[in-house]
Amino acid sequence: MKARFSPVDLMLLGAILLWALNLTVTRYVLTHGFRPLAYATTRYFAATALFYCFTWQRERSFRIAVSDGKLAGLAGVLVFVNQVTFVLALHRTTASSVGLLLGTTPIFVGVLATLVGLERLSRSFWLAAAISFVGVGAIAAGGGSGLSGAVVGDLLAIGTAATWAAYSVAITPLMRRYSPFRISSLILGIGWVPLALVSIPDLSRQGIDGFGWKMALAFGYAVIGPLFLTNILWFTAIAKVGPSRASLFANLQPFIAVFFGLVLLSEHLNRWEVVGGVAIAGGIVLERWRRPVAQPLPVPAE
Repeated sequence: MKARFSPVDLMLLGAILLWALNLTVTRYVLTHGFRPLAYATTRYFAATALFYCFTWQRERSFRIAVSDGKLAGLAGVLVFVNQVTFVLALHRTTASSVGLLLGTTPIFVGVLATLVGLERLSRSFWLAAAISFVGVGAIAAGGGSGLSGAVVGDLLAIGTAATWAAYSVAITPLMRRYSPFRISSLILGIGWVPLALVSIPDLSRQGIDGFGWKMALAFGYAVIGPLFLTNILWFTAIAKVGPSRASLFANLQPFIAVFFGLVLLSEHLNRWEVVGGVAIAGGIVLERWRRPVAQPLPVPAE
């Protein structure tokens, strides 16, 4: 009997493909003239404006309880740090390496959820975490020697995974009380304010001479695809099939991102990065197999 993709499966796969391709697109624009923070803040401003319009049309309100303000503020700060580490990581190292290292996000989520008392994890999870972090070490070892270049990029990519995990844990209570669209709109806006402030030096030096249609296409994609459309596809699909099925697709994202980097940017993986990628994949498989996901990760802010 042939397995068939349902329309919802296609929505989930579409969201994963959009996220994964974004690493390659971001690496492209950062190596073709866009300063990292100038790119981040202009992209976030455009995406936030789009999402505010969408959410207002849908809900006619952005209101949350005053008591939830501190948690929303914390989530906004985490998104800000996440976006800074994301663009600086891709400025320093390859999309393939960043993609592999982002595969550790579910492990960080589990660790942080345990620390704040949301979950109690089994020994099998800690084994999965150990395997994944061995993979992280292998990728860092393959990046070169010394705290420069690709090694710094790898460390920033780990920071990206860790801050996204922290954000995912922080908004769990909010997601139980408000729609994901309202929460995403508010937190994108909160996170953009400090991002705009730290981006002023890059913005003041950013020129657009020499930017052609490829850069315009890449920027448009980065705004509309991974920050806007993915929210709609991902959360609409989850409402229909639940988080566990969605998480099966989410596991594919790091490895699809590597594929895009290898094919579209002609990147390559050395033997240590391959070993690290296999270890991280093994950790993900063990973590998912032993601990079914109760709630999906929110849409990446990358």
